[in-house]
This record gives sequence, C-alpha cells and structure tokens, in this order.
Amino acid sequence: MSSNRPDAADTAVPPSEHWSSVSKHVVNSYVEANNAVLAAMGLSSSAAADAGSDTARRGPETTDAPITELAFGDDTWLMERSIDSCDDLGVGEYVRFTKPIEEADVSAFARVSGDTNRLHLETAFAEKTRFGGRIVHGTLVAGTISAALARFPGLTIYLSQDLEFREPVEIGETVTATCEIIEVLGNTRYRLHTMVENTAEETVIDGEAVVVIQERPET
Repeated sequence: MSSNRPDAADTAVPPSEHWSSVSKHVVNSYVEANNAVLAAMGLSSSAAADAGSDTARRGPETTDAPITELAFGDDTWLMERSIDSCDDLGVGEYVRFTKPIEEADVSAFARVSGDTNRLHLETAFAEKTRFGGRIVHGTLVAGTISAALARFPGLTIYLSQDLEFREPVEIGETVTATCEIIEVLGNTRYRLHTMVENTAEETVIDGEAVVVIQERPET
C-alpha cells in the first residue's frame, strides 16, 4: 500500500539532512502536544507561547461532563460506548475509539519509542519495500486499542494483550479501535475481543485482551 508522499525533490535529501528535518518536526510535535495539555488543563505558559503556542492543537477545556476521561482530547477523536456505568459491564458491552494517525504522530512515536525503522521515516527507502511507501508503526496503531480501553467507564488496567497484524496503515489514515467484552472472568476481570479497522472497514489488527475494570477512585 502506498502512503502520502512528499514531492519528488524530497527523496534526494541526504539521510543526515532528512533525519535533522524529522528531529525538528518531532520537537515541534512535542511543543504542540505540551501546549494542548496545558490548554486542556486551563493553564497557560509563556515559554510554550514563545515556542509556538499559536499553532498548537488545543484540546477541549476540562468540564463537568459525565464522561470525564474526555477532558484531555482532540476534536478529531471520536468515541462511542454502549454503557456509562461499571455496574452495567458484561458480555457484549463495547467501546470504540477513532482517530487519524498523522505524520506528527509517527515522528513523535519514533522519537519516544526509539523505533527508527526506515520503513516508517524514509520515503525513498520505503518505496522499495513490499509496501510501496511509508507506513505507520504497528505498535502505534495498536495503541488505539489502549486508548479505547481507557474509555470504558471506571478505571481500566491492562493484564495482557495478544495481537495479529493483518494490514499496514498509511500515514494520515483514520483508524477505529473496537473493544468488546466476550467473557466475565470475575474479580473485576474481563476478556475482550480487540481489533482495529481502517477507513475501508478492513481489520488491520485483531486480538484479545484481559483487563481489570474498577470503579474510578474519588478525586
């Protein structure tokens, strides 16, 4: 599968200059993410402003809405769930989380995780692979499963996760993670079917997870 590609002139950039460009992009991504968190908390930072807060993506302000875990988010993220109370957890209940995975996400993930596989970062190299272009890190795509689990009512804690990577995801593509309870294990533990789909509704990741879901601590 091909990915979003820059102009042909970009492929002639020496690797050292390309990595420098990626590094600068990562720094800018960090600044934007930091400003978004500050904005979500209702705070401001002169240092953040000097670093480019005017262009930072700002999440929604913290409110007293029932679904408090959405206080920190982005207006391009979508969430759907079947229940709003831990008392209603049971087989068949589910949550879905949708977000685009952008260039900034890939660059930041490479920096934070240390996964600098050229398949994800270098266009000229990636075009010679079986994928025909750059693709998103598989574990970054899988991270949307964790994001979905965090949106169950209460506090969700991972115990295990099995994954099967079926299809690549292009940079800029929107994915949807769905987590559905398939077994109640007792003692607040649940087994779930977890999957991620692309915009064509093809399953790109499939698997199962075991989690603990407890009432949220009072704050």
